[in-house]
Amino acid sequence: MKMSIGQTIEIVYRDRAGKITQRKIEIVGIRDGRIRATCFTTGAPRVFLVSGILAWQPSKGDVVA
Repeated sequence: MKMSIGQTIEIVYRDRAGKITQRKIEIVGIRDGRIRATCFTTGAPRVFLVSGILAWQPSKGDVVA
């Protein structure tokens, strides 16, 4: 399974400080090891490092192509 632009996914993420969070995001762009996304938890645009994503899955109710 591959992440793609426009997809809504749920992630488990570890930030630079080591804090682990679970978030629902919509992917806006993927480039150079970074995912630009809209975070539904905060309602704000965010950038996530691919290396910080511990686990991910398509958001429940979304169709996988």
